[in-house]
Amino acid sequence: MKDSITLTGIVLQATPVGDYDKRLVILTKEKGKITAFARGARRPSSQLLAASNPFAFGEFDLFPGRDAYTLQRARISEYFRELATDYDMACYGFYFTEVANYYSLENADDKELLKLVYQSLKALASGKFSLELVQRVFEFKVMGINGEYPDVFSCVCCKKKENLKLINLNKGGCVCEDCKDKVGGIECSDSAIYTMQFVLSSSIQKLYTFNLTKEALEEFSNLVESMKRLYMPHPFKSLDMITKL
Repeated sequence: MKDSITLTGIVLQATPVGDYDKRLVILTKEKGKITAFARGARRPSSQLLAASNPFAFGEFDLFPGRDAYTLQRARISEYFRELATDYDMACYGFYFTEVANYYSLENADDKELLKLVYQSLKALASGKFSLELVQRVFEFKVMGINGEYPDVFSCVCCKKKENLKLINLNKGGCVCEDCKDKVGGIECSDSAIYTMQFVLSSSIQKLYTFNLTKEALEEFSNLVESMKRLYMPHPFKSLDMITKL
């Protein structure tokens, strides 16, 4: 019989199986995305009851099987209970975990994605940031982690790094003052340019350390929405819940 292993991760999805079990999708630091079965987790007396819910973050003791793991024990350090008691926050949280579930892979190095989900849920729960800001920062950073994003650090025409004034997604990035009449694009304020540069270049631990004015957030949000159509075209079901809020 194989020995159990301990993995650090967060529950992305929990689905009822049979009368009392759950099927979990867990994004882990060591092995990327895994599937694990929590036997009896739906019984009120189960020690796995709280650990088998979405957003639960901690250490999971698992027995490897042929196609999936079996969860034996868990030491949860963060349940994100704030999300469970606030419908709006929960909608955004489920969107983040659905995106992570879609983009993560088994046996892949998804440490950055795991950290992003964790820090984004922390930002939601803190109440210090607008939900829209957390969403847009999360989405743009996902693009960065996946390696599919526009060049916001230099002009796509002449490679200058100064006086960036437009973004042309068809050309793949920003356009400077000298080149803007040649190719055109979406006008960007200095604030929008700096915000995009900050999100892409900052470590995930320092990602949620700023706020934006209403006008700046609207501009940043519109830019990210345009980028999503090109770099994140997958239709996420949980995004419909956010749209209806």
